[in-house]
Amino acid sequence: MLLSEDKVSHLSHVILSALKKSPVVRLTGEEGRALREIKRVLAVELTQEERLDQAVRAKLRSYSRPLVEGSAEWEVLYRKTFEEELRKQAKP
Repeated sequence: MLLSEDKVSHLSHVILSALKKSPVVRLTGEEGRALREIKRVLAVELTQEERLDQAVRAKLRSYSRPLVEGSAEWEVLYRKTFEEELRKQAKP
């Protein structure tokens, strides 16, 4: 996971606070349950992003011409490849 447990917890509380203030959301039940669900969803999303990151980095390493990580060319190709992989996963 790219974020520490403390950061995930903080984000969960920020999200819950925003939801409680929203006029279109009505929370029923206990806040602890809502926080656990928010943390679970964040963990799933972060895990998916980490897997995508690893796949994109592997793909960039497989190029016949080595790319220097952090270079402008690498950044552009990383972003482009990441978006392509994300679209592939989003298709049913």
